[in-house]
Amino acid sequence: MERPFGSVLTAMVTPFTTDGALDLEGAQRLATRLVDGGNDGLVISGTTGESPTTSDEEKDRLLRAVIEAVGERASVIAGVGTFDTAHTIEAARHAEKAGAAGVLVVTPYYSKPPQEGLVAHFTAAADATDLPVMLYDIPSRSGTKIALDTMLRLAEHPKIVAVKDATGDIATTTEILAATDLAYYSGDDIATLPLLAIGAVGVVSVVAHVCTRHYVEMVAAVDAGNLAEARRLNAEVLPAVIAIMTRTQGAIMAKAALELTGVLANRTTRPPLVDATAAQVDELRNDLRRVAGLLP
Repeated sequence: MERPFGSVLTAMVTPFTTDGALDLEGAQRLATRLVDGGNDGLVISGTTGESPTTSDEEKDRLLRAVIEAVGERASVIAGVGTFDTAHTIEAARHAEKAGAAGVLVVTPYYSKPPQEGLVAHFTAAADATDLPVMLYDIPSRSGTKIALDTMLRLAEHPKIVAVKDATGDIATTTEILAATDLAYYSGDDIATLPLLAIGAVGVVSVVAHVCTRHYVEMVAAVDAGNLAEARRLNAEVLPAVIAIMTRTQGAIMAKAALELTGVLANRTTRPPLVDATAAQVDELRNDLRRVAGLLP
């Protein structure tokens, strides 16, 4: 099974100091812990990394710091997608210079371009560098789904090699998997097991910040044909998935979970996100205690 970026990747949060400044030392510690725990890839400056509220200069510094910390042991993927094709191209070129292993390019958001616009945007981004590209299909955030025919056309590009799938559309994903060599990664924690079962090669996870082991073992179980064990692991991690991904925005709760488990010193986010409240943290603590080994 071709896994261009590994099998278990965390969509990494961006640590900040309590006054909202970029915490590069914290980012390096977090990246090292994630890779030590079993991640073979990290996605930097995705949505969970609060990319809308970090500057291009901060993204570059963050990417270089993480590559310095773990780049020899894991694929470090740079989130470069924006709603502006020229800006996306520029970001991809900066990521290549920084040493990224690949780029994640999300569907342009807000402007809701037609499918021909998507083809032009993704093709331009892929042509801009020699890096392999992972498309990010998340219509709930972008407002536009990559249509089946569009995905089939994009699959013909030699540098478009993977898709982070957060569509919730198992039927279309199954068709694409049958018709192309694209490597699919689950982009929605709750859908990871179903996507693995139909041929996805791995996951880009938020919950893996605290549950990497579960996803590593789940992928291995599916590879081995042991669906009973995969289902057991999926049920075991479910309280964390619900706690982090359904209470409020994922980055907010992922940072709270990392603070609870002692990995981050604080749970600071940047506006328009808001930090998890004390009540949310209490509920999160109770949920995480239901997952064996996470909290005392």
